[in-house]
Amino acid sequence: MSRIAAVFAQLKSQGRQALIPYVTAGDPYPDATVDIMLSLAQNGCDVIELGVPFSDPMADGPVIQKAAERALVHGIGMPQVLNYVRGFRARNSTTPVVLMGYANPIERYGINRFVADASAAGVDGVLVVDYPPEECEAFARTLHEHAMDPVFLLAPTSTEARMREVGRIATGYVYYVSLKGVTGAGHLDVAAVADMIPRIRQHVSIPVGVGFGIRDGATARAVAKVSDAVVIGSALVQLLETQTREKVAAAAGQFAATIRAAMDAPNTPESKEGVSL
Repeated sequence: MSRIAAVFAQLKSQGRQALIPYVTAGDPYPDATVDIMLSLAQNGCDVIELGVPFSDPMADGPVIQKAAERALVHGIGMPQVLNYVRGFRARNSTTPVVLMGYANPIERYGINRFVADASAAGVDGVLVVDYPPEECEAFARTLHEHAMDPVFLLAPTSTEARMREVGRIATGYVYYVSLKGVTGAGHLDVAAVADMIPRIRQHVSIPVGVGFGIRDGATARAVAKVSDAVVIGSALVQLLETQTREKVAAAAGQFAATIRAAMDAPNTPESKEGVSL
């Protein structure tokens, strides 16, 4: 059983949902990434998505685009990203790490070299935004051979055929993009998410996480009620860019702890206030 599968199995047995933060490798300070990852893991995060900086992140809004630009200015590329994973693994052997990014950096590094080096570094999953499942069966198979999970995106516009294809190839979890558009944009309609998740589950047997538009504890709690995982990216990245080097890891942990507490709060009349499904 992979680390990702083990985490979701444990959470399911506890009646809890996964909290999955996204941070851009090398941002806002190149020497702070491992500290940020460790702080997130220590404060209730179950899987960490580590973004691979890229100059043309087409699915990302201004917040994550700027984070990628800052990281690239500091010379952060695939070798540095994998070094961050190694540094994290030296101090945390249990929290899964998923690399999230685009095809270009992987193909420039070399696909076979990337898969081998990522596996050796301790990566558990890979989400490539511009690799549709029907075009990367060989890549997914190679990941599986190296004990890593190929993670895929689904969106409100995904067809039944796309859901079936993702369900056939993906392992670990599926990331449902809850909004049309880029990261950090729009207002999350939890009722629409609640309607979509059962449709996805008709074709996908692995956990379904929801991201895009989740910015606070109340929204995370509402999404957790209808999904297997809550993914938070832009809100966290935006917070981190305002912090000093000395405080950035602690700020990440405090943010995560607040979201985790909201997700885990007991179902009482008071806890339901302000949350509309």
